Order: sequence, then structure tokens, then C-alpha cells
Amino acid sequence: MPRASLGRVFVLSAVLAALVAGAALSRQEAKDADPLGERLARLEKLAERQEFALEQVAKKVDDLLWFERVGDVAAIDKVFIPTVPNPHETPEYGIASERHPFKMWAYLFVPRGLDTARKHPLLVLPHGGVHADFDTYYTHVVRELMAEGYVVIAPEYRGSNGYGKDYYQAIDYGGLEVADAVSARDWAVETCAFVDAERAGILGWSHGGLIALLAAFDHPDKFRAAYAGVPVSDLVARMGYQTDEYRDQFSAEHHIGKIANEDVEEYRRRSPVWNVHKLAIPLLIHTSTNDRDVHVLEVESLIRALKAEGKEFEHRIYEDAPGGHSFNRMDSTLARESRREVYAFLARHLKG
Repeated sequence: MPRASLGRVFVLSAVLAALVAGAALSRQEAKDADPLGERLARLEKLAERQEFALEQVAKKVDDLLWFERVGDVAAIDKVFIPTVPNPHETPEYGIASERHPFKMWAYLFVPRGLDTARKHPLLVLPHGGVHADFDTYYTHVVRELMAEGYVVIAPEYRGSNGYGKDYYQAIDYGGLEVADAVSARDWAVETCAFVDAERAGILGWSHGGLIALLAAFDHPDKFRAAYAGVPVSDLVARMGYQTDEYRDQFSAEHHIGKIANEDVEEYRRRSPVWNVHKLAIPLLIHTSTNDRDVHVLEVESLIRALKAEGKEFEHRIYEDAPGGHSFNRMDSTLARESRREVYAFLARHLKG
């Protein structure tokens, strides 16, 4: 039986075992707890544990799919690396949080047949989503980047799904997750002798676009070029037009802990539009007027702010591009043409 098939059988068996065990536990807890409120609290806690457990199983499945879908063109590794500490972590054994680095997973993709005796350009590719992960949605993008000859590292920065509750609740949107992406770049430069530290770039879409922008603004010495597709650009404006459910993710106790009108400055600090004065490297921005996730007004504000600062950059606003928020991550003709523009931009600055 192929490795991927064996992996799926194992994963499905593990899921079934977890569900059976969880059901048995819930029955026992129901017997032991008489007060209804106490029983409900226990069931909610059990449901939360099972939700995180299932996300971890789903991540294992996706790991197998990466090898199946990209393994023919890329040598793939999944590395576990230290990055900057989690300030909200509970100290143990008297070891303060600042002495204990956050430990992050990252995918490393190296084109098969790459001449490792030479130096090659590196791309950091952070995923999107408030709580998401680097899943095989990006398969075709990674395959194309392998054909372009890039070494790619995709950080599963703090807050990503599939690694348990502590990893999930370490989220720091527009904050320390950016440091995680930079740490991924530094790890690749220090560890992979065939990576050229002088030709590192960063690209991302949506929330990943926000990370790409902030990393480029704050670390012009570490990145030579950046691409931001449909990027989250202004969290203050975003909190105004988004839903309560979305806003609740940011005001959660384990995250910012406040809504925007309670701490406007904190939301400004995490927003690219309020950091444009720091741009010092080539930048390309794409968006579309029919984006139902990151409204075009956010990106238009970013573009206007960059122009007001006299910054040189490239941008394109597509008019109602098919696919909206996902328009140039899809498999359509327009998407492929748009990505070719991205790759041409990166090549000008990273392959020279």
C-alpha cells in the first residue's frame, strides 16, 4: 500500500479511537457531575479538547498530502525551530517567559536537482487566515516557485491551526508572528548553505500579505523584495466593517484583549498602512475591487499612504477579478497571468 494511503488509514483509525474515547469520557463525566451547569462546563471543555485534537489529525493528513502533491518537484522537510518568546506563556520551574523561546514548525521546499554547490534565492511564504495553516491550498503556487528555482520556507507562525491549544492561543496578529516569519528566514540562511542571504524575499496573501508588508517595513536589511496580495492593511478600518465574530478573535483574553476603540494605538501599530514610511525595498501589491474579505478600501488606503510618503512601489487594482479575495491564487487563466507578473517582479530583484 502507498505511504500516503497507509497514513490516511492510520489517521482515520486515530480519529475513530479519539471519538470513542471522548464519548466514553463524556458519559462518565455526566454520571460524576450532578449539577447541570457543572456538567455543561465539563462537556464544553471536552468538546474543546476534541476540536484541537481533530485539527492536529487534519494537519497530519495535510503533511502527507504535501509529499504526495509536491514531492515529485521538491525535496520537502518540516523543521521545528526556536523563535522569539511568547510573553503570555506561564513560567514553569522559575524560568521566565523571556528566557524561553517559542518553538515553531515550518515547511522547507527545495527544488529537486538544485545545484547545492551554488547559492540560490530564498522566499518566505507565510499563510493567510487569522487562525489557519499552510495547507495544500498553496500546492500550485509552491510547484510554480520550484520551477522558478526558489528555496521556499513557509512558517507555521504562532496562532496557526493544527498544533494544539497553546500554539493556537499564542497568536499575536501583526505582532510577534512577523518575528516568526523573520526567524524562518534567518534559520534558512544559517542552516542551508545553498541559500543566498542577499537574495531573500517575502510574499503572502491576505493576512500573509500583512505579514509580508510588516516584515519588509521592519527588516529591509533582510529582504530584497516583497509581494503583498489582497493584504490586510488597516486593522482600525477593518474592525469597523467586519463582524462581531471576527472582532472577538482579536479582543480575546489570549490575544490583544481589547477592542479597537479601547486601544486604537495598538491596532495602528499592527497595521501596515501606519508603517509605510519605513518602506525601503521593492514592493508589489495586488488587490481586486470585489474582494469580500479584505475590502479594497484597505488596500487603496495603503496605496495612497505609500504615495503620500513618496515611496516607489508597484501596484495593480483588478476590476472585479473572478474569484475576488482568491482571484490570483486560483487555477484560472487570469490567476496564472497575475502570478506570472508576481514571479517576473521577484525575478528582477532576486535573480539579478
